[in-house]
Amino acid sequence: MRKYKILLVALPFMLMACSKGGDSPAPVIPPVVVVPELDIAFKVEIPVSTEIDYTKIYGAIGGAQDINVNVTSTLPKDGVTIDVKVTKDSDNSSIFNKNISSTTAATNAISINSLTAGVLSTATVVVTSKSKSTNTATKTFKIAAKS
Repeated sequence: MRKYKILLVALPFMLMACSKGGDSPAPVIPPVVVVPELDIAFKVEIPVSTEIDYTKIYGAIGGAQDINVNVTSTLPKDGVTIDVKVTKDSDNSSIFNKNISSTTAATNAISINSLTAGVLSTATVVVTSKSKSTNTATKTFKIAAKS
């Protein structure tokens, strides 16, 4: 009888030790959600006035003109680069180049220098996403220094 008591006590332990247990399911890895980058949108403003009307010629007093480049779309995760180039309309020579990087600011102030009185020029502003180089937007406007 003593053998049976020992067997009854040991049997559950032996069964548990040999038990394989339940199969645990493979871990569920959530899919990576890629949010597409929104197209770049911006406007150019002359601080004294409102948004630039791209059909007009703007007169700068003196040889410089401040502008604000306002990114109106959501900024890309890595930010944007803003390129401003001004060329003379008469011979297409470059008179001003500025390249800035912006990662958090929606409004970016830039001072266009080297404008010559009475010389019509074209300013080109290009905003490009740093994380997706094909995401770019361009605006141009005419500017001349008043004599």
